[in-house]
Amino acid sequence: MVNTALSKRKKLIYSLFSFLIPILIWCAVSYLPFVWHPQVEITNSGSVSYFQVGSRIDKSVFYLEAQNAVNEGNAPPEGKLANPIYLPAPHEVAKALVTSFTTPPAQADAPWLHQSLWHSIKIVFIAFFISSMIGVPLGILCGFSGTISKLTEPFVEFFRYLPAPAFGALAVAILGINDAPKIAIIVIGTLFQQILIIANTTRMVDRGLVEAGFTLGTNKMKSLLHVVIPAALPDIYQNQRVLLGWAWTYLIVSELIGATSGITWFITQQARYQNFDNVYAAILIIGIIGLACDFILMKLGERMFKWKQGAK
Repeated sequence: MVNTALSKRKKLIYSLFSFLIPILIWCAVSYLPFVWHPQVEITNSGSVSYFQVGSRIDKSVFYLEAQNAVNEGNAPPEGKLANPIYLPAPHEVAKALVTSFTTPPAQADAPWLHQSLWHSIKIVFIAFFISSMIGVPLGILCGFSGTISKLTEPFVEFFRYLPAPAFGALAVAILGINDAPKIAIIVIGTLFQQILIIANTTRMVDRGLVEAGFTLGTNKMKSLLHVVIPAALPDIYQNQRVLLGWAWTYLIVSELIGATSGITWFITQQARYQNFDNVYAAILIIGIIGLACDFILMKLGERMFKWKQGAK
């Protein structure tokens, strides 16, 4: 049967495998030379002057120079098979997850990783709060009232196709170079999608409930407050969980604009100095924070909407 219910044990096992499979693939690529090791990490440059210890050279170039050195009677270079520097092994990233929080930044005035993370978290939640304060009420009204829908949704449909990053230069010109333009881009990126999604969710409320309310003597305002909103609220809550993930996506885009702080700035700086283990560590931390937030919101939703079938 399609979409049959799974036991808690199977749910846990499948959830673990969803993480374990990509990790095993990553380990295979990192630790098994016959899978994909296109370069050689130099351990001894031998007689090849431009080889530096620790540098990575394409295998074809290394083997050619090693053969030339042997043919000329010189000391051949030595090395070990390796992946490109932008693909560190899992143990290197795991180590970076710890050292990024315990090792001071290379630049004296640079923020620590936890400071960059906290700065970005504040931007995401401030922007999403502003977006929700406008998008949720307006979306409900659009879904409830045909008049408000026709006055609002055509423009919202048009505006949602405009890429939020395109407003970056304008946001900086109007709001300055601090956090305000970053917040503005996240709001632009989530608000218009939010209005349409919540409007459609509100329209899906069982019309029988609304008609029953009118039969019992409610007016439009009471029907909205006591019938439509309570019926739509669990699904609106689930929409917000998804849209919060979009806010994190737009964070990375928004922080590229004049970034001197935040997690994107940290990632950019680490990539500039080819500390790709720190880059992967920072990206994984974003995913961990997002997953933890979603799990907390899921459990909170289960408690708030116990009466809603399929609330999990």
